[in-house]
Amino acid sequence: MRSPTTDRARTLRSNMTETERRIWSRLRNRNIDGYKFRRQFPVGPYFVDFICMSARLAIEVDGPLHEVNADQRKTEWLNRAGYRVLRIPVNRVDESLDDVIHGIYLELTQPSLPLTRV
Repeated sequence: MRSPTTDRARTLRSNMTETERRIWSRLRNRNIDGYKFRRQFPVGPYFVDFICMSARLAIEVDGPLHEVNADQRKTEWLNRAGYRVLRIPVNRVDESLDDVIHGIYLELTQPSLPLTRV
């Protein structure tokens, strides 16, 4: 029997937004300098859109309607747990997915703190 967390993660993965799918197509299979990413992954009480465990980098895709206070609490919790959080607005992906992927690459290879937006 699967846990509720596993079931929730599977549901989130099967219902990704088009923007999340576009990003995932570029992150999967260690496409960025060999870094492994997971999608819709549980970390503590939260699920993160994408995460690279080895780099301690969480990536969140922010749509036009999102709860700023909840996002802030999530980011603060992840920071306290030792993760850097990169928040990517949907419109940024629509403007240039290549620039977003390049920003992720730079953060993986030349990390900076604090980090909140690409």
